[in-house]
Amino acid sequence: MTNSTKILISGASGLIGTSLIRASGANQISLTRLVRKSRPESQQEICWSPQFSPAMADAAQLEGFDAVIHLSGANIGAHRWTAAYKREIVESRVQSTHALAQLLAGLKNPPRAFLCASATGIYGNRGDEILTESSAPGSGFLAETCVQWEAAAQPAKDAGIRVVHLRFGAGLSLEGGALAKLLPIFRMGLGGKLGSGKQWMSWMSLPDVVSAIFHIIQEAQLSGPVNMVSPILVTNAEFTRTLANVLHRPAIFPVPAFALRIVVGEMADEAVLASTRVLPARLAETGFHFQHARLALALETLLAKTA
Repeated sequence: MTNSTKILISGASGLIGTSLIRASGANQISLTRLVRKSRPESQQEICWSPQFSPAMADAAQLEGFDAVIHLSGANIGAHRWTAAYKREIVESRVQSTHALAQLLAGLKNPPRAFLCASATGIYGNRGDEILTESSAPGSGFLAETCVQWEAAAQPAKDAGIRVVHLRFGAGLSLEGGALAKLLPIFRMGLGGKLGSGKQWMSWMSLPDVVSAIFHIIQEAQLSGPVNMVSPILVTNAEFTRTLANVLHRPAIFPVPAFALRIVVGEMADEAVLASTRVLPARLAETGFHFQHARLALALETLLAKTA
C-alpha cells in the first residue's frame, strides 16, 4: 500500500481503530475517520448518524475511497447483559452496518473493498471441533448477533463491492481488551484458569490484526468471512500458564465457572467459558505472515514494551 491508498474507517476510537490510525501514519496511508458528530473537527473526519435515515446528508463525501473499514459496535464486555444492553449490542452493529452498506451501494465511485467487523463468536460453543471460515454458525446470543451483523452488509455485496467479514478473536494488547484486564491480577500472582480451563481460546496479537487488515485490503481475491486469529491456538489453561510464565509469577487461583456466572451472568457461558477452536484458513491460503504465531512470543513482545 502507498500514500495514494485512501481508507475510511468507522470505530476509529476503539482499540483496533487507534492502532490502524497509528499504522497508517507510519505507512503514509491516507485515512479518514467516519464519526458520530454534528460537525467534523478536521479534514480527516466525515460525520454521519446511522440511527437516522438518511444516515448522511451528503453521501458524495464517501466517493473515491479505496477501502472502507467498519468497526463500530457496543463493547460486549462493558456491561452486564441485561435485555436492554443486549438490544444495544445487536442494534449498534446491525443498524450501522446496514446503513453504511446502503450508502456505499449508492455511490458512483464506491470502494473496492468493504471490511466489516464480526467475531469468532459466530461459531458458538463448539468444544474441540476445529472451525474454519467454511464452518456453519453456532447457536446462542453472540452467534445469532454475528449472523445478523454479517447479513447487514448485503446491500454493498449486491452492488458488486468486495465485502469481507473480519471475524475477530481475542485481540492481545496492553491498551485494552482481556489481556489488559488480566495483567494486574497475574502480576500480583493471583491469576488462574477460568472454569475448567479446557475451553479453546482464539487469539491474535494486535500488531498481527493490523497487518492482516492491510493484507486483506490488498488481496483482491479475499471476500466473505476471514478468521482473524493466530494459527496456533491454546486452551484457557495453556493461556494461563503461558502468561504466568512470561511474568514469572504463579497461577494457582482458578475461578470456578459458577463464580463467573454470578459475576458476569450470561456472558460467562457465551464468551468466557465458550470453546472456539478457530483456524485462520483464509489468511493462510493467501500467504499472510504472522509476526506472533505463538502465544509466548506475542506476550513477550508486548510485555517487553513495559520493561
